[in-house]
Amino acid sequence: MSVSSPSSPSSPSSPSSPTVEPEWRARAAAVIPGGASTGSKRPDALVGPDWAGGPTHYVSASGCRVVTADGRQIIDCTMGLGSVALGYADDAVTEAVVHAAARGNVAGLSHVLEVEVAERLCEIIPCAEQVRFLKSGAEGVAAAVRIARASTGRSLVLGAGYFGWLDWWSEAPGVPAGARADFRAIPFDDAGALADAARAAGDRLAAIVIEPVVECAASTEWLAAARRWCDTLGAVLIFDEMKTGFRVRTGGFQQYVPVVPDLAVFGKALANGYPLSAVTGVERVMRAARTTWISSTLAGESVGLAAARAVLDVHARVDVCQALWTTGETMRHAVQRALDASGLGGVQLRGIPPMWLIDFGDEERRSRFVALALARGVLFKRGAYNFAALSHDADALAGIERAAREAFLALRDEARDD
Repeated sequence: MSVSSPSSPSSPSSPSSPTVEPEWRARAAAVIPGGASTGSKRPDALVGPDWAGGPTHYVSASGCRVVTADGRQIIDCTMGLGSVALGYADDAVTEAVVHAAARGNVAGLSHVLEVEVAERLCEIIPCAEQVRFLKSGAEGVAAAVRIARASTGRSLVLGAGYFGWLDWWSEAPGVPAGARADFRAIPFDDAGALADAARAAGDRLAAIVIEPVVECAASTEWLAAARRWCDTLGAVLIFDEMKTGFRVRTGGFQQYVPVVPDLAVFGKALANGYPLSAVTGVERVMRAARTTWISSTLAGESVGLAAARAVLDVHARVDVCQALWTTGETMRHAVQRALDASGLGGVQLRGIPPMWLIDFGDEERRSRFVALALARGVLFKRGAYNFAALSHDADALAGIERAAREAFLALRDEARDD
């Protein structure tokens, strides 16, 4: 299913003739630490630390297809790490973005789109009574935590999931221990561990922040327990809906299960790949955003908001999320057929249809499969997740099955040779 028919892949800034991929990889390594500014796009993250192949860079993308720097066309199953659900360069979104840019994307006043898009989000997201915009998921979740702490006057936060690169929850090198002293990680979908942590936190608990899908969907019972603990202790329940919003359901996982958080953060598919995040929530908690300081010069610039309005228009006339479930199920079945035909053991497909993964249980085999499939024209995610898009048409789905089958067979034959 597709909403519009993107133009064929092209870019006015593309090289006039294909450039050898290793040149781009070497050039990137010389000037960008790790070779890419996005962690999952680093060459050693794309396929694995021992991989020296390509491609690593693209010049254009349309639908679900990407043209690499050396002129090859590949089918993308990562869809911009889940940020694109309609398809790359979707006509309606592109038209809205170009129009907004031509009229000036930022000024000393707020653009009217900031109000319009916020109103529309309040209409479709169960918890949303008010909205604050930012640009990335990391700062959006950090802002939600800040609001929760300001609202409750407390500091301790329990969390299950991945919340971006910022210091408040990270154990990465360079993060002072004190920056995350008031964060406690809890196991995903473990009601007993949640109860123990909540009891220990008591009246110090400011918030429980949850990513509702971490490889698999959280159980309703666990989410409901988190809701009850927050209500009992006077804390704020936060859903990180970066990957689930506008994909599992338009209004997020909270539309999929009968558990409504106090705050929820959206992004990625909200603007079909354009930089925008939205902190949404009930007024009694969101009002604390006025008592603390959360601000960014480009939080309300019009290009991201125009993209979001175009996405909202598509969701208003098409059941996008149902189509993503259907397409994702078709993708997963295609890869499962390829796996079954190969006879390769020890591999499982897991997750929900709109965002699923291939579990090899072995890092070396996983990396090798991704490399073999990429050589056959399909980019799978090395870990979580492969994302369905409306632009995954019949030809793309056939190509995905073919590349997976050949990669699984090659992996099986390599194991036999060993």
